[in-house]
Amino acid sequence: MDNLKITVFQAYLFWENIDKNLQNITLRLTSIREKTDLIILPEMFNTGFSMNVDTLAEPMNGKTMQWMHTTAKKYDCVVTGSLIIAENGQSYNRLIWMLPDGTFKHYDKRHLFALGKEHQTYTAGTEHLIVELKGWKICPVICYDLRFPVWLRNKDAAYDLLLIVANWPEKRALHWRTLIPARAVENQCFVIGVNRVGHDGNEVYHSGDSTCIGPNGDVVYYKRDEEDVYTFTIHPEELIKIRRALPFLKDADDFTIAL
Repeated sequence: MDNLKITVFQAYLFWENIDKNLQNITLRLTSIREKTDLIILPEMFNTGFSMNVDTLAEPMNGKTMQWMHTTAKKYDCVVTGSLIIAENGQSYNRLIWMLPDGTFKHYDKRHLFALGKEHQTYTAGTEHLIVELKGWKICPVICYDLRFPVWLRNKDAAYDLLLIVANWPEKRALHWRTLIPARAVENQCFVIGVNRVGHDGNEVYHSGDSTCIGPNGDVVYYKRDEEDVYTFTIHPEELIKIRRALPFLKDADDFTIAL
């Protein structure tokens, strides 16, 4: 396992405007001045958290997927974030894990936000995604999934980094700032949460609060209330040290999830 250099973009999202969001992200990413391994964008980074699937949903070969490939190739790194995908007559809030060569994997949001009627619009996913990058096992999930520790439980040390992309509102920011460290400590892993900033089309304000928390609960990165493109490095030594000193994961309860 090598050091992992990560770039997060806490973005302002232009409501339901795919072209403008892609243009803004493209421009802001030009501020990256060092080689990075992974660029993380928020949930629904090209539209904001919208239920307008008839207008905004794209196929798996649509313009945003093409943009992700172009961006991953340009920076020679993985690019990840979620977008609205239409497939086989269903709509998904789908996270894409895009590699520079154009190959990709995906994760469909498991827990759909009923308060926002997301469950009436999108189809829930049923499977975890674990990807590997520079020896790190990474589990990417989406926003509301953060509230469900059973779904995120690091069973058998399946992952080293939990990654959450979000459109998490400021009025529940305390929950975000509480749950992310909890997931890091209980799962003995790094946790990165990348949120958006600004008001959406429903006048809901998002304060960002994007963060990286280490496996011992220490803060590696935190930013609030403004757009931010920031690159930092996480180191495997901290992860290895705490898992050896405090081997809690081996004592975890065994369970299965009914889908």
